[in-house]
Amino acid sequence: MTRLLLALTAAFGFLLAGCGSSAPPPVPRAADAVAPPVAIEIPSIQAQSSLIRTGLNPDRTIEVPDGHRPEQASWFEFSSLPGKPGPAVILGHVDGDHKPGVFYHLSTLKPGARVIIERSDGSRLNYAVTRVHKVDKDEFPRDEVYGNTPDSELRLITCGGAWRGGQYGYADNIIVDARIIT
Repeated sequence: MTRLLLALTAAFGFLLAGCGSSAPPPVPRAADAVAPPVAIEIPSIQAQSSLIRTGLNPDRTIEVPDGHRPEQASWFEFSSLPGKPGPAVILGHVDGDHKPGVFYHLSTLKPGARVIIERSDGSRLNYAVTRVHKVDKDEFPRDEVYGNTPDSELRLITCGGAWRGGQYGYADNIIVDARIIT
């Protein structure tokens, strides 16, 4: 059983950009020898960011980048490393602090769009978008997001849909699936 399958047994909620769903976060994994991701670029929507590592908050919800810096994306360190089998989870804000976030145009991506991940060893991996979907946060598809895959895949996640206000944030998540092409 992989670390991602173990993650599905966690009993805590998913929290992204101030709005949560009932999906559990992954459980921490052992260190891996592959170089971690340090940057993301999505040319078709002019999105680019360095990647910081995020993990779990003390309440075991998923830590996200600071909402006052919505241009910053993160790699969820308890997901797969890009280039390894399984989904690597990249989180970014749609907006924050009264300005657009790094994933402001994520929902407009089309299948085939390229996503480039740079790793700390200088290598670059190319992925192609296979699906863009919007899901109600209360129906977060945790098996699809964290489930085991034989190939290296990405899951890009941001908030979207209707704004519910204050502590509730957005009603939905925008999830982009992408598969490695090089």
